[in-house]
Amino acid sequence: MTTFEERTTVHAFRDDALGEHDAVGLAAAIRRGEVGAAEAARDAAERVRAVEARLHAVQAYAESPAPAAGAGGAFAGVPTFVKDNTDYRGLPTGHGSAAFSPREARRHAPFTRQFLSSGVTVLGKTRLPEFGFSPSTEYEAAEPVRNPWNTGHSAGGSSGGSAALVAAGAVPIAHANDGGGSIRIPAACCGLVGLKPTRGRVVANAQSRQLPLDIVSDGIVSRSVRDTAAFLAAAERYWRNPKLPPVGLVEGPSGRRLRVGFMLDSPNGVTTDAATRAAVTDTVATLRRLGHTVEPVAPAIDPRFTDDFLTYWGLLSFLIGAGGRTFGPDFDRRRMDGLSRGLHATYVKNWRSTPGVLRRLKRTKVAYAAAFRGFDLLLSPVLAHTAPPIGHLSPTVPYPELVERILRYVAFTPVDNIVGTPSISLPAPTATEDGLPVGVLFSGRPGSERTLLDVAFTLEADRPFRRVQDA
Repeated sequence: MTTFEERTTVHAFRDDALGEHDAVGLAAAIRRGEVGAAEAARDAAERVRAVEARLHAVQAYAESPAPAAGAGGAFAGVPTFVKDNTDYRGLPTGHGSAAFSPREARRHAPFTRQFLSSGVTVLGKTRLPEFGFSPSTEYEAAEPVRNPWNTGHSAGGSSGGSAALVAAGAVPIAHANDGGGSIRIPAACCGLVGLKPTRGRVVANAQSRQLPLDIVSDGIVSRSVRDTAAFLAAAERYWRNPKLPPVGLVEGPSGRRLRVGFMLDSPNGVTTDAATRAAVTDTVATLRRLGHTVEPVAPAIDPRFTDDFLTYWGLLSFLIGAGGRTFGPDFDRRRMDGLSRGLHATYVKNWRSTPGVLRRLKRTKVAYAAAFRGFDLLLSPVLAHTAPPIGHLSPTVPYPELVERILRYVAFTPVDNIVGTPSISLPAPTATEDGLPVGVLFSGRPGSERTLLDVAFTLEADRPFRRVQDA
């Protein structure tokens, strides 16, 4: 076991087939014949092995990874991982839980098929906290996923394993999904780009369709804006929702002048730490210098939103506990971790409030839409404070204290999941005193991914994102 006091930076960048390519660059090198897909997969696997003992990001390895059938697509031959709450045929799906023995998936999940259509080579599956409930990928009786920028700190959650591997340079991109911040939180913690698409932008997973309010969107984490843009374009070529405006391939900043509203503290009253405030104010100054109009905004979100989201979160844990046999015949909810059990127990006490909670959460879109009047985008922190030390959000922390810590940390991202709006976490040029990345969050109206990518390309071009290998 590594100690919580360890403070090291970990990366896998080296002079091999992957080099310092992002996914778009590596796919181009493969198309030109400069690099072979098998060579890229082999070198990526070696990179993963080089960092895994310190990051603990991988849940399972594919036995014989090969490029997706057809070998075409924007990411043809690019090695990657799928998050372990999404079925990949032949690999078990464990959802980060010790409550059951995972079984091999018989078929790919719908999103897996959409992801594979881009041509990626899947090397295995990445770790997540139990059922994706925690914003930190930690466990009661297993090693946590560690942040490659500083291994004493959290890599975020729930897509923490994916973010750790991408930030460390083991693979250029990896699958992530987001039900309350789970793409954007680890992206912020690990200095990556993480876009949560509009609800319905990519194919829905089976579990989401059964929920009273679908809050989950799938996507990727990446080191470059163009990789995220290429992913969305590739996903759209596989399937496009006719109810949303097309995204197409966005390849750089448009030069369009935007009106951006910004906030430093959460509408629910949570104040941010100094490093986080500095990241947002620096971004405001950059946008103004580049000719954009940026003004403060204060969204009038229902003051009960945080409690209501917590109740809905508890409902999800209750439903998992009640229907756990679908995960495996040996499912035992008593083996769920402290956070899951606490959410379940809290919901059981308050279940009668469910109809009112659902009504209020669905009405959030009205107040949130009002905040966009006169603005193209909203800018805020991703999180109320920077990546915490390992152990701060461990499921071994007593539930009342743990949930209070989570609510003081995850104070910005859930509203986009409830409303269904897209938002993107981007690395700020500033950092904490010990070198950890800080993320800023841009949110848009439903279907506004092109505008989000526009501002992301603009900021990346003005000041390229910091890289772990240069830390």
